Amino acid sequence: MSTHTNTSSTEATAVIDAAYNDYRAAAANYRSAAASASAAAASAALDASAASFDRGHSLAAADEATMNKVTDAKLLSGTPTLFAANSLEIIVRKGNPSKIASLSDLSKSGLIYVTCAPEVPIGKYSAQVLQKAGVTITPASFEPDVKGIVAKVSAGEADAGIVYSTDIRATKRAADGVAIPANLNVIAKYPIAAIFKSGNNTAAEAWIAFVTGTAGQSILKSYGFTSP
Repeated sequence: MSTHTNTSSTEATAVIDAAYNDYRAAAANYRSAAASASAAAASAALDASAASFDRGHSLAAADEATMNKVTDAKLLSGTPTLFAANSLEIIVRKGNPSKIASLSDLSKSGLIYVTCAPEVPIGKYSAQVLQKAGVTITPASFEPDVKGIVAKVSAGEADAGIVYSTDIRATKRAADGVAIPANLNVIAKYPIAAIFKSGNNTAAEAWIAFVTGTAGQSILKSYGFTSP
């Protein structure tokens, strides 16, 4: 995965959300497991996949809009493929001392709500969810990425935010989550594609094939991602 940029595509490629920390961990998990496999075919697939991942020959974006900008900038060598999806959840301090039970509770007087700017996918998705729910909030701060939201709530510096479900799982109970009803939720869908003239399209395509295949999907699901 890469945040490959040039002067015509900085905006398009800069926003690769921190949800991909889980994606990165899933890849590392796969490489570790496959390294001990006896099958030669598995080892060959591992080598190609790791080369793509580590050397940045493919691009995974946190939303389809970002990938569309990269496509329009003619930076891709193929058609993007959706490989994972993620729902949103309210993140609250451990034990939920503010007693947040719904989106409307986020507008409580005195409650510290943090989010990201609309240019960041999670900021855009959060705004969409709140609009659906008819809830208006003035954020206490705009964090640079979703991990900033998680860090502030987990540290008790904020009461709540809206993040990806996988981010709450990744806190290992340092914070809690409150479900967002399906009719108000937004499903983030993640596309992946080989980068144009990356110098190793074979490795990129091998990595994409793994991510979208049975083994890759199984690993991603173990981290809380769903199929697109």
